[in-house]
Amino acid sequence: MHTAPPGPIARLRSLRYVELHTPAFTEAADFYEEVWGLTTVESDTGARWLRGTGDEHHVLHLSERDRVGLGRLAFAVGTPAEVDTAARRLEERGIVPAFGPGPLEQAGGGYGLRFTDPEGRLIEISAQVHAVVPRGRDGAVPVGVTHAVLNTTDIDAAVAFYTDVLGLRVSDWSEHRMAFLRCGSDHHCVAFNQAEWTSLNHVAYEMTSVDHFMRGLGRLRHHGIAPEWGPGRHGPGNNTFSYFTDPSGLVCEYTSEVAQIVEDAWIARVWRRVPELSDLWGTAGPPSAKIRCHMAGAPDPGPLAPVDAAPAAVPEVPASASASVKESAA
Repeated sequence: MHTAPPGPIARLRSLRYVELHTPAFTEAADFYEEVWGLTTVESDTGARWLRGTGDEHHVLHLSERDRVGLGRLAFAVGTPAEVDTAARRLEERGIVPAFGPGPLEQAGGGYGLRFTDPEGRLIEISAQVHAVVPRGRDGAVPVGVTHAVLNTTDIDAAVAFYTDVLGLRVSDWSEHRMAFLRCGSDHHCVAFNQAEWTSLNHVAYEMTSVDHFMRGLGRLRHHGIAPEWGPGRHGPGNNTFSYFTDPSGLVCEYTSEVAQIVEDAWIARVWRRVPELSDLWGTAGPPSAKIRCHMAGAPDPGPLAPVDAAPAAVPEVPASASASVKESAA
């Protein structure tokens, strides 16, 4: 008698927030608040939680660490009961949570659990996070975090884990180099890029409209900061893009108008990796060696790994940038 494989652990509703680790904590916190457009909701020694104009308590958690990297990816579910069910389903798969299920003793509270994926990334799922007072969306500032692109050494294994265990669905491929995964109607909340090592490629923040997107670029220019790549519009996802680097060397993106998926009607396709599909507008030009290097990042074994398990900073841009991260953007 064959036993059916267990289904996904939960129905993920959205990417709630990301945590970033940085040695340049003060500079990064100032950048994301004073320049990028987020607002601090809580802060502590070596930690800051920042929100956008959306309804999430926070969309970015900055933590002071010796090593640059991804602290965690946090996803929303509907109820604490779903968190408990997810914990049982993880146990059925032989995956031991790093925390929970239980109350989250952190800014925003909530009820959740955390566990690691096969490459050491820390994943959090949570419910009943504190509400925040609504903000107007007239300003050219981010609504919230909309997707994260992750560099992986095994794109097939990464996609299998996030679809089988987390229940994400594949929206599109960019040849066999990138995979775009969704949990809701947005074309992607996570994308994987085949690379030489595991690391964070970039984090994207949603702008309300193309007009807000362009005015946001104008505000950054007012601060003396020009895009590293963009503005343009991607083929996969159809979203606008403009990429920058924060004071830690991590890549952040303004984006808008991501494609909306009708679940029963969407058919995933494989896009060719050519310049005219990387940027439908043809305005951005090719990504520079500098932004490719920052998107490659430093090998990151995950936040639960020993401190000496990876370099402490994003590598310097080489004279001839590695081709391991080719147009790795979404």
